[in-house]
Amino acid sequence: MELRHLRYFAAVADAGSVSRAARRLYVTQPALSRQIQDLERDLACRLFDRIGRRIVLTKDGDEILERTRRLLADAEALCERGRALGGGEAGVLRIGAVPQFIEAALPEVLTRYALRSPGIEVQLVEDGGGALLRHVQQGELHLGVGVWRIGGLQSKPLHPGRVLAVMQPKHRLAGRNDLRVTELGRAPLLLLGRDFQTRILFDEACQAAHFEPSVRLESRSPQSLVALAEAGHGIAIVPSSVRLDTSRVDIAGMLDGSRPLGSWAHVVWDSRRYLPTYASGFIEVLEDYTETSYPGHQFGDLTRVVPRLATP
Repeated sequence: MELRHLRYFAAVADAGSVSRAARRLYVTQPALSRQIQDLERDLACRLFDRIGRRIVLTKDGDEILERTRRLLADAEALCERGRALGGGEAGVLRIGAVPQFIEAALPEVLTRYALRSPGIEVQLVEDGGGALLRHVQQGELHLGVGVWRIGGLQSKPLHPGRVLAVMQPKHRLAGRNDLRVTELGRAPLLLLGRDFQTRILFDEACQAAHFEPSVRLESRSPQSLVALAEAGHGIAIVPSSVRLDTSRVDIAGMLDGSRPLGSWAHVVWDSRRYLPTYASGFIEVLEDYTETSYPGHQFGDLTRVVPRLATP
């Protein structure tokens, strides 16, 4: 048994498909299937059940996967620790961030970090907050940036954020500082996908108010939603970290009852794994940047009223 077998096993479990995992690993499907079969033979247990075209973990496979993740994390930590003891200045930093943070802040943050740590290769992943938490928990990323809920991970708060309603200036709801979800009525809404934490907060507020929103579009692109709202095709529900031209759209802060709907954006990592010193350095650059300039700071009171709290 080699670590390669365990990495392949974890990749198949995460992908839920041998073919999808093979594409991600850049190996052929038959070769990956043989590796999984070899691992099952070495472990003397069946890891997957095949249901039609899908595969699901067996009970034994589920337990082995948990131990596999720990072994892979320990192996990675050992390599990182060895490089640190050797005084190496090189390494790979894997960062995931929500798209609005990438657009609004990451270019400047990466520029500052490159000046501080020129030998570090930064690899980026764009995804919603919920997916980023899973990537960090599974050891695929060192850091997740811009998430509003921390999922039990170690974290540091970066900046406040608010859920905003964006619409045309001539919309019937324009001119309001705040809006309750129930005041949206049957207005067509432009929402982020369900894995985005902004959307999760908005859905929870709707459920608490017993309000059924009228959804026109779900998208993974906040800017696509804003563009449609600007053209009069609905109200975009987006986080305050999205870049907005206030001369072209009207903005209101969403309320959950009487409370501002939002949270603090965090950087998160898994404390069970060794965090390289260059990852800690990136966190310091993030903190320095967001102390003076952060996505959404131009909205003033819309973000300052949000409590410094992240829900697990």
